[in-house]
Amino acid sequence: MLNLLTEEEVAKHLHVSLASLRRWRLEKRGPQFIKVGSLVRYRPEDLESWLASLPTGGSDVRRAKVQRTNGSSVSTSHEGGAVALGGVR
Repeated sequence: MLNLLTEEEVAKHLHVSLASLRRWRLEKRGPQFIKVGSLVRYRPEDLESWLASLPTGGSDVRRAKVQRTNGSSVSTSHEGGAVALGGVR
């Protein structure tokens, strides 16, 4: 027998609201789900697979390049406790 998770269980596991989980489902950006009649259920392996597919952070905090919407870029630096934008302190 399959061990299916309810919407409430998945939302609690992800620390998100039930409304967020439902919105993700409607936008087709959340974990894969199945319908059992009118009920929405999640397979634990689908939830784990979806989590593993999400991008992770980890860029170098001391030096990052931020892309502006106009195509130019801004360098940020946290060296010495100050933040420099575009080389100006």
